[in-house]
Amino acid sequence: MSHVLVVEDDPIIRQTVTYALKRAGFDTSSADDGVEGLRLARSGSPDLIVLDLMLPGIDGFRFAEEVRKHNSEVAIIMVTALDGERNTIRGLDAGADDYLTKPFSMEELLARVRANLRRVRERSVLEVEDVIRVGDLVLEPAQLRTTVAGEPVKLRLKEFQLLLALARNNGQLMSRQRLAREVWGYEFLPSSRTIDVHIRRLRQALDERSAFHYIQTVHGVGYRFEPEPAMDGHAAAGGSQ
Repeated sequence: MSHVLVVEDDPIIRQTVTYALKRAGFDTSSADDGVEGLRLARSGSPDLIVLDLMLPGIDGFRFAEEVRKHNSEVAIIMVTALDGERNTIRGLDAGADDYLTKPFSMEELLARVRANLRRVRERSVLEVEDVIRVGDLVLEPAQLRTTVAGEPVKLRLKEFQLLLALARNNGQLMSRQRLAREVWGYEFLPSSRTIDVHIRRLRQALDERSAFHYIQTVHGVGYRFEPEPAMDGHAAAGGSQ
């Protein structure tokens, strides 16, 4: 049974979410402040964390950053009244896998919990033995390892999954909807910025070391994995936007 940790200071929301998760068949724990939540995250090894941002003790951004220092595998869904692109980007950069604004329907939250847990389980990526070599890029799914020009590149799980989905379909147009389905487990994402932010981070990680730009933008549709030589031999980070 998957274990979900709920970190939320509003008692009504915390109890409602915890109750819904239990009814849906999940094992749960909960905390009403960031300090206790972080303790439970470290000691309880949850599979997923539903995380409020405006928490006493430690806010949700710092909470996510602290978790990511030692755990790159647990899924984090930020649930907050803070909307707007800047907060979404900040949340994803802090380590969240998903971002949901209040008010939200319990059905949508449960759907996202299931989808993120499915993606966590799909670390079955790790069971894929085939190594992908393109240009100076090497992907080893079984090792969750990426190298560019022989140098290791540190990627988060979601970034690795996104790169793998693109590289497996070398030369093919991957719409945002298809990427949302294959990487996040959704038919669509409420904001395409979630994918775009991950693509930006991928480009920064790859392009600064590589003699190629690997990810091409198909404006208005999505992305294509198609290596193109960088003009100066080594690209500037994010230069293929």
